[in-house]
Amino acid sequence: MSEKIDQLVEVLSRASGWTPASELSSRLGVSTRSVRTYVTALKQSAGDLEVIHSSPEGYRLDHTAYARFIDRNRLPERTPDGPRERVAHIINRLARISSGADVHALAGLLHVSESTIENDLRRVRADARAAGADLVRSGDTVVLTGDEDALRRLISGVFRAEMERGPLEPGRLREAFGIGDLTAFREDLIELLTSRGYTVNEFGLDGVLLHTAIAVERTQAGHPRGAGGEGGGLAGDLAPIVERHFGAGLPEGELESLAALLTTRVGTRLPDAAAPDIVDPAQLAFLRGLLQQAGREFLVHLDDDAFLVRLALHVGNLVRRARSGSATHNPLTKSIKTTYPLTYELAVFLASGIQREHGVQVNDDEIAFIALHLGAQLERQTPPVDAVTCTVVSPGYHDLADMLATRVAKAFGTDIRIDRVVSRVDPSLDELTGDVVVSSSPSIVRTDNVVLVQPFATERDLDAVRAAVSRVRRHRRRARLKDELLLYFDERLFLRNVSAPDEETMIRALGERIRALGIADQEYVDGVIERERISSTAFTEHLAVPHSMSMTAERTAIAITLNETPMQWGENRVNVVALAAFSAHDRSAFQTVFEQFVEVFSDHADVQRLLRGSDDFRSFIDELVRLIDS
Repeated sequence: MSEKIDQLVEVLSRASGWTPASELSSRLGVSTRSVRTYVTALKQSAGDLEVIHSSPEGYRLDHTAYARFIDRNRLPERTPDGPRERVAHIINRLARISSGADVHALAGLLHVSESTIENDLRRVRADARAAGADLVRSGDTVVLTGDEDALRRLISGVFRAEMERGPLEPGRLREAFGIGDLTAFREDLIELLTSRGYTVNEFGLDGVLLHTAIAVERTQAGHPRGAGGEGGGLAGDLAPIVERHFGAGLPEGELESLAALLTTRVGTRLPDAAAPDIVDPAQLAFLRGLLQQAGREFLVHLDDDAFLVRLALHVGNLVRRARSGSATHNPLTKSIKTTYPLTYELAVFLASGIQREHGVQVNDDEIAFIALHLGAQLERQTPPVDAVTCTVVSPGYHDLADMLATRVAKAFGTDIRIDRVVSRVDPSLDELTGDVVVSSSPSIVRTDNVVLVQPFATERDLDAVRAAVSRVRRHRRRARLKDELLLYFDERLFLRNVSAPDEETMIRALGERIRALGIADQEYVDGVIERERISSTAFTEHLAVPHSMSMTAERTAIAITLNETPMQWGENRVNVVALAAFSAHDRSAFQTVFEQFVEVFSDHADVQRLLRGSDDFRSFIDELVRLIDS
């Protein structure tokens, strides 16, 4: 139950409001009764802390109360709860005791039955073998065996599972390993890197702190490791910092390993007058060509020398991480993929080229880091958004109307274009021509685009205008989407409740429909499968959009299936699978369709409404239009 409670909390932590029990049961794959059981169990565990609020609308997480609950339950004397915590405890305990531990003693220590401890040991053995170690049993004694690298991979794996659910707090490591102040150590690492001309990726620091904690504890226990690679000359600088914070030094090999991690996971050194040749010319030439190709495919401009250098340095570190098996966790991966699907897709395109060029695997976290580089560059060159037109209405009294118009113009800059200022109490409808009408006259005819404000607009008034501007822009986006998206659906490509055991089988089933209509050939379908193997195309928790990176279809079309029972797709369980075949003639439409399509299917309630209201193709189109317009 503990793991399901963790999943429940994860879903609630991402929700902006109340989440119905029906939605939670769908996400967790359990009944609503089970959801209530998990909520009750968590409330009982939290005692006086009200971590979850209940109402007729569903459940909502109290983030502050939950943070206090977590802190309270991280006390060293707390008994591990649930199989995951017990397995972590057993691994950490056995890694410290070379002579092993008695099975009966472990059961007593963890307050569980011997049958439960046997199940836990089977999980420990599976984790150990995955890390290259093993759990060996002799009678009632169990021992972890393996070389030092394997044992460290196993220990770090325990904490990496925690890092998947959120930042790994330095206090958690200090508690687990009984070492010095990692918070102050972290700040000294940042200062060291900055002083040596490195830019710092703080997302990679959790992994470095974990590595340091393990290295210090294992070294003090008599298990040091040998040399660990080049670290840009930082090993000597690290020695006094380590000794100051942990009361003992690390051998040279450990310092080299730590320095190598810092310069590949956390620090990227930019070229300067002292080191002008830090970027490999061959890497620059390769990436320049790859970016030019990406620019043609995605209709973006990426030809910028400063950006190219930054990306080349990042890719150099990425390749070194991939070859050493030391990837960096990116806590923003899911949100980047859902919120900026097109930027993520552009990053996938680059990652595919990097994989081919360097013979490495680029995982989702690394793709998301590439997306951050791309997003920052595209943000620098993003043209101003089309201004929303505005009419300002204010009674004719001195210069009130002009003052209100000035206030609005100053607050919104280029986001709003004031086309007309009307200084009368009751203007005609013909005069209210703007996308948004900002009026301080209470007698004005109230239409959907009218925002009433005070004569001297307050911050609250400006927030209301801001919301109206956002509605106008959303409506524009959705209108464009509807006009273009509906062109690509075909009754012959609409399916309901298609079951498949895995992603590839589903892609082939939908791809066969595409092929039968002459929209794309088998090579295109194979390209869809190849794209899926690089990174899951489940862009939200409900929608997968498998597609090829090559726009070689004869015409653009979408084969879609709506499934009442969700299927596993990567790490998500999706109800909607939309195989998109894109033609080179529709490159510009691709961007609008792709990004807005993901946005439409991002809300659980909207997806469920679509599933319930789409019995056939015609009702699907009607429901989709209502969803876009709503």
